[in-house]
Amino acid sequence: MKAQDVVFFAVLVLLLRRPERLLWAGLGCFVLAIPLFAQWIFFTAERMTWYGSAFILLSLLISLRNKTKVQ
Repeated sequence: MKAQDVVFFAVLVLLLRRPERLLWAGLGCFVLAIPLFAQWIFFTAERMTWYGSAFILLSLLISLRNKTKVQ
């Protein structure tokens, strides 16, 4: 487990307290991955895309679970 994985899990735990920010964190990971790919830092850029996907997936799952009924 690398240092960036530890940071990912720490941020994930913090964001699970405020799940509405998970989507923004996922989009932010994608934005941060773009310059990393441009600089040929592929390992970190690939991890950032995986982290972004995980944040967005968790955001979707939480929003589906907390679906409110319209009356």
